[in-house]
Amino acid sequence: MGKLKLKKSAKKGFVILIGVVVLISFGFKVYRDYRYKQTYEYKLIEHGYSMEEAQIILNACKDEQLEEILAKEKDSTIVSLVQEKYYIPKNLDRYLAYAKKNTNTSYKDIVTLVNVYRDYNYYEHDIESNTDLGILLLVNKYYKLKEDFEPLEISDISIRYSYQGNKISKEANDAYVDLWHAANEAGYTLIVNSSYRNYQEQESVYHSKKTSLGQKKADEAAARPGYSEHQSGLAIDVFELGNQATDTFKVSNAYHWLQENAYKYGFIERYPEGKENITGYSAEAWHWRYVGKDVAKIIQEEQITFDEYYAYYIENQAS
Repeated sequence: MGKLKLKKSAKKGFVILIGVVVLISFGFKVYRDYRYKQTYEYKLIEHGYSMEEAQIILNACKDEQLEEILAKEKDSTIVSLVQEKYYIPKNLDRYLAYAKKNTNTSYKDIVTLVNVYRDYNYYEHDIESNTDLGILLLVNKYYKLKEDFEPLEISDISIRYSYQGNKISKEANDAYVDLWHAANEAGYTLIVNSSYRNYQEQESVYHSKKTSLGQKKADEAAARPGYSEHQSGLAIDVFELGNQATDTFKVSNAYHWLQENAYKYGFIERYPEGKENITGYSAEAWHWRYVGKDVAKIIQEEQITFDEYYAYYIENQAS
């Protein structure tokens, strides 16, 4: 009789144990489901995105940006945009607005153009240039230098390497001398014919262009005062001695040598052909900008402009 009671008691205990295990398992599943429903993956899928689309968005965005996406109607354009290499989350609304107005523009170009403020008209969206960035300050048709800005450590370029009267910042000057000697060893004699110009000098240059060409053509060929890289003390117009016509220099071996080697000394071609809608200027084979070796190498390898580099690697990372 005692054994029977023991067996019944053990059986009852086993049943209770099984019940507890089932309850724990069920509770764990309920908790797990509850936790999953709090995730952005679940919320994006519930919002209409597929699992694959949700993962793409999750990999590209931070929590606050995901909240912004969830606040919008489901839009496959977002999935395409976030996959672009230079996608900047804070620009999403501007990307979407630009895409809506420019339906034939690729997602790659939408991201690029919006990043460099091409969704605004030139000279109608002023941003003060961050001069604390030194050699990486940006000056273009959106980023403007103050009238009284003068670069630090401005120094004369020796007449061995330049026509008389040219000057740039000391760091850029030293780098240019190294570049000049490397080009010379390769058989090319470079010469600078224009460099640092203060606000008043740039004002004179622009007024002359405007008088002879009209404002539209002047804006394509020269910067308005305050918007010129020449005021930064980091830009040079460089040709080959004896070959200083713009039409012939841009097809010369000296120019091709600069394209392949200038980055090694910290210089980039500032307004390359095919990038006019990004830089805002017609191609200028002679206009070279000092940004330092590390940045020049990235720009060379990725085949982007300084405007693109600044938007993604400086402005984006600072925000």
